[in-house]
Amino acid sequence: MFDKLTLIGIGLIGASLALKARQAGLARRIVAATRRQETADTANRLGLVDECGTDLAAACVDADLVIICTPVGACGEATRIIAPSLKPGAILSEVGSVKQAVIRDMRPHVPKGVHFVPAHPIAGTEHSGPEAGFPELFEGRWAIVTPLPDVDRAAADTVAEFWRRCGSMVEFMAPDWHDKVLGIVSHLPHLIAYTIVGTADDMAGERRSEVIKFAAGGFRDFTRIAASDPTMWRDVFLNNREAVLEILGRFQEDLFYLQRAIRWGEGDKLFELFSRTRAIRRALLDMKQA
Repeated sequence: MFDKLTLIGIGLIGASLALKARQAGLARRIVAATRRQETADTANRLGLVDECGTDLAAACVDADLVIICTPVGACGEATRIIAPSLKPGAILSEVGSVKQAVIRDMRPHVPKGVHFVPAHPIAGTEHSGPEAGFPELFEGRWAIVTPLPDVDRAAADTVAEFWRRCGSMVEFMAPDWHDKVLGIVSHLPHLIAYTIVGTADDMAGERRSEVIKFAAGGFRDFTRIAASDPTMWRDVFLNNREAVLEILGRFQEDLFYLQRAIRWGEGDKLFELFSRTRAIRRALLDMKQA
């Protein structure tokens, strides 16, 4: 699809993209750039790309597709740095879990003639860094493309096709709606996981070893989510604060309802809720998203 693909950032997503793009033959040359020399050295040692350095702008020279794979809080500054190196007709994309704030930070730096097409692969693990990448990460997962109203449609379709060839199912979505949907299905669950694990740690005291020793499946699932990259999730919550706070308020209301049902022994309400949520889990399994 491309003569040169550049990845800015080479963590889990960037490394997985590099491996998949090479496996699927999506670019003749794949290069990457990252701020830390240690990370660049690791990427080169693992052979993830043809070349990885620390000069973000130099890596983007003559690139047909540039994908920023940094935490969302760093996307704007990365765009400012690479902007002079972006050639006319190039496509600039990113992979952030938040869209409105990223667009706000990146758009002012995008040169005229460069096609800016934000996107978000809904895929990941609790691991981070270039060593965590693997080419199957995007297989059967959704990738959401959030083109701006004035973008060249062919560029948006090209980004969508790129993600399809990475193994993803593709959906187009408005940036504001993306942030609300992801606030429910991704951001709130992570916030709850961080809170529950933190609460358990605070309460454990001298019994902390017992909490860890006897952790059941549910708690282990929470600890897996809560092990996600703290920098990435700090940026997500700060940059999608309105949607997260709105959904968190609704969640608190539902939690109070559940608390009252337990207090007053209203088993019918508990049974109805548990039955409804069980059906959602089955639907996810049917769609191969769990």
